[in-house]
Amino acid sequence: MLVSQILKSKAEGVVTVAPNATLREVVELLSTRRIGAVVVSNDGKKVKGIVSERDIVRELGRSGPACLDEKVDKVMTRAIYGCAPADSTDSVLETMTTRRFRHMPVMQDNLMVGFISIGDVVAARLSELQMEKDALTGMIMGN
Repeated sequence: MLVSQILKSKAEGVVTVAPNATLREVVELLSTRRIGAVVVSNDGKKVKGIVSERDIVRELGRSGPACLDEKVDKVMTRAIYGCAPADSTDSVLETMTTRRFRHMPVMQDNLMVGFISIGDVVAARLSELQMEKDALTGMIMGN
């Protein structure tokens, strides 16, 4: 399965915040939207960084609750690994697992066209495996 197929199944767009947003605003957004990360971007297309639950917990452990008033560009993850719509779910899953992160921007011509999570990739892979199982079962049963 390809990343482009995952993007087609996702209903909502990418949730972004400006670099000058506070961690408190991000916490509220993550909680309200029930998501694990947001993209930091001025325009919704060029990725400056990602702020995840892990980033926030790490900063809380380091600085305490006062960090919630810090700007996201101070704590965001800047080393971004993206994928392309034509990449396979297997390669994306391998990158996420090897690099130990759970969210990845989908990039085309250096612009973000989507955002996927490891949950999206695993669900797509499970769906693909189910279709393969059903096809093999059908062949064996003569359907």
